Amino acid sequence: MDVETPAQTQPLEQQQLASAAAAGVAAKPLHRNPRLVLSFVLMVVGWASGPLLLRTYFLHGGNRKWLSSLLQTAGWPLLLAPLTASFLSRRRCSTNKTPVFFISPLLLAASVVVGIMTGLDNLLYAFGLDYLPVSTSSVLMSTQLAFTAGFALVLVRQRFTAFSVNAVVLLSVGAAMLGMNGGGDRPAGVTRVQYYAGFGLTLGAAALYGLMLPVIELSQARHVARARCAVTYTLVMEMQVVIGFSATVFSIIGMIVNNDFHAIPREAQEFGLGKAGYYVLLVGAAIMYQLFCLGIMGAVFYGSALLGGVIMTVLIPVTEVLAVLFFHEPFNGIKGIAVALSVWGFVSYFYGEIQIHAQSSNKPSNAEKLDL
Repeated sequence: MDVETPAQTQPLEQQQLASAAAAGVAAKPLHRNPRLVLSFVLMVVGWASGPLLLRTYFLHGGNRKWLSSLLQTAGWPLLLAPLTASFLSRRRCSTNKTPVFFISPLLLAASVVVGIMTGLDNLLYAFGLDYLPVSTSSVLMSTQLAFTAGFALVLVRQRFTAFSVNAVVLLSVGAAMLGMNGGGDRPAGVTRVQYYAGFGLTLGAAALYGLMLPVIELSQARHVARARCAVTYTLVMEMQVVIGFSATVFSIIGMIVNNDFHAIPREAQEFGLGKAGYYVLLVGAAIMYQLFCLGIMGAVFYGSALLGGVIMTVLIPVTEVLAVLFFHEPFNGIKGIAVALSVWGFVSYFYGEIQIHAQSSNKPSNAEKLDL
C-alpha cells in the first residue's frame, strides 16, 4: 500500500519520503506482485508451524524462556547462502566493481535497533505465555494490528480507506472472540499477580511489535529517498540478517546470565520426545520462525506495515485450527465465527487494494521497476 501525504500541508522532506515509499513498492497490484506473494507464503508456512513447534516444546517438558526467545530469530544464518549466491550472480553479470552489500550505514543502524527490539519483544512474549492460557495470549498478541495501525498513521502517514478500516475491525473482533472463548480462567498454579504480570507483558509485546513494523517501513522509505533506488529482495534479506543477528545476540546474553547453556543438556535428556527429538524440534522451530520473519519483512517492504499486521492477525485462527488437528483442542462455534470474520477482513483488505489500483491504473506512474 502506498504512503501518501497531502502536498499542501506536509514538509518537503515528508513528501520526499512518501514518494520514496511509493517508488519502493511495485507498480503491480498486491495480488500480482510475485515478491509479495512469496512473502505471504513464507508467513503462512512460518506462522502455521513455528508456534506449534514451540508449543510442543513446552508441552513435553521444555521451560527455558530465553531459549524460546532465541529460537524465534536464531535461523538468520540460513539467509547467508542466498545472499552469497546473489552476490556471485551480480559479480558475473557486471563489468564494474560489485558492491558486497546494498544496505546503507543508516539502514544498518536502524536494523540493529529493530533487532534489539525484536529480542526484547520475543522475551516479553515468552514470559507472558508462561502465565497465560494460549487463547488469552493469542488475543493479546493480535492487538498488535491496532498498535500497528496507530503507529503507521503517526510515523509513515499510512493512508486508510473504508476497506482497510473494515479489515482492521473485523480481524480485531475475530481475535477478541478467540480470547473470550478461553473463559478468562487462570492456569493451574498461576497466582493472580503472575496472571496480571503475564497480561501486561504480552500486551507490551504486542505494542512493541506494532511499533517495529512501521519503524521498518520508515527506515525503508528513508533509504529509498537517500539512495534513489528501488528496494530489492537482496536488501530485504540483508536487513533481516542484521535484525536476526542482533536479536540472537540479545537472547544469547540473556541465556548466559540465566545459565541456560548448562541446563539445555539436562533438559534434552528429560524431554518427552527424547534427546534427538528435542534438538530436531529446536532446529525446526528456528527454521520456521525465520521463514515467518523473512515473510513479514517482505510484506512490509513490498506492501506496508499495516499489510504485515493484517496478514499476521488473519493467521491467528489458522493456528487455532491447526492446534485442533495436532493437539486435539476443542473447536466450537465461536472459533468458527472468528475464522470466518478473519477471512472476511482479509478479503476486504485485498479487495480495497485491487479497487485502488484499478482507479490509479490510468494515471501516469514513475515508480521504479524492482529488480532482484
